[in-house]
Amino acid sequence: GDAGTATKLSGKVVIYSTNNAEINNPNVNEFQERTGVQVELIAGGTGELLKRVEAEKDNPLGDVMFGGDIASLRAYGDYLEPYETKEKTNLNPGYLDTGSLYTPFTLLPMVIMYNKDLVSETDAPKSWNDLLNEKWKGKIAFADPGKSSSSFTQLATMLTAYGKDDEKGWDFVKKFVANLDGKLLSGSGLVYEGVASKEFAVGITLEEAALRYVEGGAPVGIVYPSEGTVVTPDGMAVIKGAKNQANAQAFIDFASGIDVQNLLQDEFLRRSVRNDVAPKSGLPEIGSIKTVDY
Repeated sequence: GDAGTATKLSGKVVIYSTNNAEINNPNVNEFQERTGVQVELIAGGTGELLKRVEAEKDNPLGDVMFGGDIASLRAYGDYLEPYETKEKTNLNPGYLDTGSLYTPFTLLPMVIMYNKDLVSETDAPKSWNDLLNEKWKGKIAFADPGKSSSSFTQLATMLTAYGKDDEKGWDFVKKFVANLDGKLLSGSGLVYEGVASKEFAVGITLEEAALRYVEGGAPVGIVYPSEGTVVTPDGMAVIKGAKNQANAQAFIDFASGIDVQNLLQDEFLRRSVRNDVAPKSGLPEIGSIKTVDY
């Protein structure tokens, strides 16, 4: 590559990551190999890690937040340091933060997932509205929005699609809740597991979670709801007062670079934030998915 990628750095970087091990490990190893920087990795949930960043504000122990939904990163923006990545011109401008508080990492469309053994393609819901049909009563996997940030986003998406400011949105939500028939799951992982294991016929989840089952040969189908869905980026950010700031910035440049972004798309079914990485074959282009303004 060019001189930029060959720069050897030194010292260490402490990464607070909300990503799972299959994304953390190869990327951390590759970054260490390329730069010579020693990585200390601390994995956890978004809320838990951001509370830690806040608690450590007078003596930051972490250098970079790797992952986490951008709404949460914004909420803790006082404890983050704006950084404009060297990769900025290669990234989809629709998902950049105007003040560079965070750098988008991947794009996560919200989808309806269904079990093909229980539901034919013809009968599968095509829209949020189809989920109100009483044939789905008690058969919809949905996580408690008080416990899952992705579920909170899905609830807000449905509300927005039907009118957040007039009563229509809340009318829709009331009917949707009634059709859940008292079944509210305690975490987002139970949604895709529940649909794949035939405990539920349909569920609302992240595209990458549903795709993992498709790739694994499970009988699941994916629907992009016709009223529009939300494509939320997860982000990366430098922690304010980071003791290893240059290394934190270098990690963000690396993670938004073409090698990592290609790998994410091919291996982990995550959509790239770059303009020069095509989606995995068979997936709709991000621009062709109808979205609502979340």
